[in-house]
Amino acid sequence: MQTYLFILTAFLYLGCAVLPSNQRKTISAVAAIGWLMHGGELWTDVIGPEEIRVGFSMMLSATLWVSVAAYWLENRNYTLDGLRVLVLPAAAVAVILPALFPGNMVSLSGKSPVFLWHIVISILAYSTLTIAAFHAVLMVLQESRLHTRPGNVDINWFGAALDRLPALLTMEKLLFRLIAFGFILLTLTVLSGVVFSEELFGTAFKWDHKTIFTMLSWGLFGLLLAGRKWQGWRGRTALSFTLIGFTVLLLAYVGSRFVLEVVLHRILV
Repeated sequence: MQTYLFILTAFLYLGCAVLPSNQRKTISAVAAIGWLMHGGELWTDVIGPEEIRVGFSMMLSATLWVSVAAYWLENRNYTLDGLRVLVLPAAAVAVILPALFPGNMVSLSGKSPVFLWHIVISILAYSTLTIAAFHAVLMVLQESRLHTRPGNVDINWFGAALDRLPALLTMEKLLFRLIAFGFILLTLTVLSGVVFSEELFGTAFKWDHKTIFTMLSWGLFGLLLAGRKWQGWRGRTALSFTLIGFTVLLLAYVGSRFVLEVVLHRILV
């Protein structure tokens, strides 16, 4: 039964992605219904009595769930139709993944509340920076479209969505707000991870792939914000840092867990 609900939610997201942009109220309502269903499915599947389900598919699904909410809220203030056609199909795929790769249950008994907060903050950090990455992709496409000769511009539904985006300067301001907020959350993720690591392993840092990639991503986003403040970084430099930083962050947990769970068939926290 739950698998059918996952599929139904995916179809709702996909339906929203292909609806004509002039049906804003319908898109908003259907996306909200899909988001509520997605959240309910995550809650029943991930949260158990004194235990929680972990895995790369759960992280991706939860990340895209928060990302859909961020898109829905942003779209009420700005016309971000291009974001819809990127975020919602990705969410449609992510909502089905837990049915294919269920991960494993981890007992919360005896664990500090820091452990659960670490997971929650991690998901929020991933989600914020995921939206920032989608945002950066839109800006790359938007900039490329501006530099294309008028006669060579494709007139299609996605091109029309790009044309309705706010000006590049407005998009850039939104991008750096997302990155700044995501960087704060990522910093809290690192700090809570230190506390959790000390409790579980007896050391502040367990130098594995997850830690190395997380710290590298944190450094890239921190460098981008510093470069923006003191060197005025913007444009292609900012977009490149954003996409590279997000790719590294994706490898930190989702990539390493995918290899462990799917390729090596290991069960780890």
